[in-house]
Amino acid sequence: MLQETPNQSNPTRLVGLSNGFAAAVQPVASTTITTDDAGLFTSTISIQTSNGEIPGYIARPESGSNFPIIVVVHEVFGVHEHIKDVCRRFAKVGYLAIAPELFSRVGDVSAISEISELIKVVAKAPDSLVLSDIKFAVRYAIEQGSGDPDRQGIIGFCWGGRISWLYAAQSDNLKAGVAFYGRLVGQNSPLQPSFPVDAAQVLNAPVLGLYGGKDESIPQDTVETMRALLEAVDSPSKITVYPNAGHAFFADYRPSYNAEAAADAWNQTLAFLKEHGV
Repeated sequence: MLQETPNQSNPTRLVGLSNGFAAAVQPVASTTITTDDAGLFTSTISIQTSNGEIPGYIARPESGSNFPIIVVVHEVFGVHEHIKDVCRRFAKVGYLAIAPELFSRVGDVSAISEISELIKVVAKAPDSLVLSDIKFAVRYAIEQGSGDPDRQGIIGFCWGGRISWLYAAQSDNLKAGVAFYGRLVGQNSPLQPSFPVDAAQVLNAPVLGLYGGKDESIPQDTVETMRALLEAVDSPSKITVYPNAGHAFFADYRPSYNAEAAADAWNQTLAFLKEHGV
């Protein structure tokens, strides 16, 4: 596995990538899935942005070119081993998957064990910078990773699920997005000025929303509000709710993992991306 050497002198690169799982999710569940890198090119990378470099992780087939691009947007725990594994899963089925570390300027979330303290760090990341950094990650995938500029997708989990909805409203080049249990409503602020319900009717690309019926952090009435907004404009986006799943049902390294819902959601994800040209 090739490892790029980061520019340690760049003052904007405050933290790197986690080499394992975030401190806040210890101990790691026995259900954790590990995808090997046989037949893949994988690398930690430095992504040049408009405001310095940020670290990231990339995985793609070992040979070939013009791979469809999928940006993997992490949870509040940053780019740790689960997110890297998701990248390798996509690479195994022919994608170039890239996961930018979107909290690198505000703190090292992988080292924080208390959720309350972690959320304080996450709250410092402005949406405008996050969305801009994702665009630079896509540019990296195209210019240095053999990615196909005409086949761009995004997938996000929890915090990243919200970002997937917002990115679909901003990007003109995105073909499709997937949002795993991304929060749909919230308190608007200068750093987070909008939420998915604000963008539902101005999406530039369809999004597949995947939610758990027992998710106490995302009330079902907000999911149904989002669904109604999408239906009102005949959006090609769609929402699937798994009645017996809770929050983070795809996170196989956590007790919240629901194997049945996760397997179906993965199949839906691949089918949705293919249907919309990614």
